[in-house]
Amino acid sequence: MEYRQLGACGLRLSVMGLGSWLTIGHHVDDEVAARQISLCFEQGVNWLDTADAYNTGGAEAAFGRLLAGYRRESYVLATKAWAPMSEAPTDRGLSAKHLREACEASLRRLGTDYVDLYQCHRPDPLTPIAETVRAMDDLARAGKIIYWGVSEWSGWQIMEAVKVAEQLGCRPPVSNQPRYSLLWRRQCEEDTFPCTQHLGLGNVVFSPLAHGVLTGKYQPGAPPPAESRAADDSKNSIMRNLYLAEENLRRAQRVRELAEELGASAAQLALRWCLRHPAVTAVILGANKVSHLADNLKAADLTVPDEVMTEIDELFALDKPAAP
Repeated sequence: MEYRQLGACGLRLSVMGLGSWLTIGHHVDDEVAARQISLCFEQGVNWLDTADAYNTGGAEAAFGRLLAGYRRESYVLATKAWAPMSEAPTDRGLSAKHLREACEASLRRLGTDYVDLYQCHRPDPLTPIAETVRAMDDLARAGKIIYWGVSEWSGWQIMEAVKVAEQLGCRPPVSNQPRYSLLWRRQCEEDTFPCTQHLGLGNVVFSPLAHGVLTGKYQPGAPPPAESRAADDSKNSIMRNLYLAEENLRRAQRVRELAEELGASAAQLALRWCLRHPAVTAVILGANKVSHLADNLKAADLTVPDEVMTEIDELFALDKPAAP
């Protein structure tokens, strides 16, 4: 397993982390999740990502149960806050009140007394950035968190947070968690990546396989497999809106062909492509099956010839309308 520095801070993360959106604590039961966690640790994965919003605390609670047998010092735990957790107007956003209360609630569910990386799940236009920065600094001084970061913030919002932190003498964010894949490049490559590289933040990217579209399992002109996410209307709204264009499915098939020539899977090749970008510290993996996770983890050791990466870059060039 390869490890990379998280931006300019001292934390070293494996290039792959285990996520829990729609999986652990939700569609993946504890028995399968325990096997996934064990496999990840065996393969050198040293960090896990979750959020209070995932199944309304269910993912955090599952991690709390499943990690109880592991030494806390042996892994990095990341979670997030921002999303509404109840009908109360104060139980959401990035206000000092909500961040303090949300952090305490997350710690209880996770069964730990600190979080390594606490992330602002989305921007909050109703709360001044200075208030959020101070709140994160207060949590760090209280020993509740060690580092803090953001997710899906724009470049100017990240820059403003860093500037305000410097002005206030507070800890700045150390990371950004954006959506990034072959099928979702523009915002990162034209906005947030240049900003985070300039400011010294690391990027831990989510949806690197575009909800499974980049595994090549979906055939152009054919209905999705019966048990796949794309076939389930309770799970496929994001896929349908962002990724399931016929042109994207054709491109994914070409990735699959290129991967087979290397003796790899399409998923491994798509993950390795993400990790090639110098702004990317790590990718977040999520899987319903242990076998899928095991396949994804092999991407950490995959070597891809430059000419293959060049063909993929051209295939998914930003001037093509199906790759936002």
